[in-house]
Amino acid sequence: MRIVLVGPPGAGKGTQAAFLARNLSIPHISTGDLFRANISQGTDLGKQARAFMDAGQLVPDEVTIAMAKDRMSQPDAENGFLLDGFPRNVGQAAALDEMLLSEGVKLDAVLDLEVPEDEVVRRIAGRRICRNDSAHVFHVTYNAPKAEGVCDACGGELYQRDDDTEETVRTRLEVYHTQTEPIIDYYRAQGLVVTISALGKVTDVTDRAMEALKKSDEG
Repeated sequence: MRIVLVGPPGAGKGTQAAFLARNLSIPHISTGDLFRANISQGTDLGKQARAFMDAGQLVPDEVTIAMAKDRMSQPDAENGFLLDGFPRNVGQAAALDEMLLSEGVKLDAVLDLEVPEDEVVRRIAGRRICRNDSAHVFHVTYNAPKAEGVCDACGGELYQRDDDTEETVRTRLEVYHTQTEPIIDYYRAQGLVVTISALGKVTDVTDRAMEALKKSDEG
């Protein structure tokens, strides 16, 4: 299957993408991974992206699109892929359509993970990270440490990242609503959108997604 995963920050896209890709035996292709791979390998596209990032600017659509095209042309993506973070706007979605059309293939589904805005804020603003090891992540509500502000694993100080504050989260949501959310209507016009609730246990959301994709494929 060829799938695009869409959802606001805090919807759990990365987590779900990993599970779904494994269950469907297709590669998980994320924008973040594309940037990191191209930059670390010193590709021409990576050098272009790095120049914009170092200047504090957004990487232009044409660079992101070229990276995605290169990744989707690799052998492991021949029978499908799951795109996470791309396309990020309607322009990129149209470019993806043209790209796939030139290869004689098309998207099978656009999976829209739906989460209420207040829940997004609660999920992200409640995160606390260990200063000693960023892999140790807690949440003031859903996974609270035994002692407030102290990492259970190593005793390090827990802190809130600058981009996890409520004000920053609401700004990120506004960017999502303005730039990315319109692709849902773009794909809905093509009959590709499958919307599911991203509330509940991670495994329940994955099961919900797999069932919805199965019905979409059968339809």
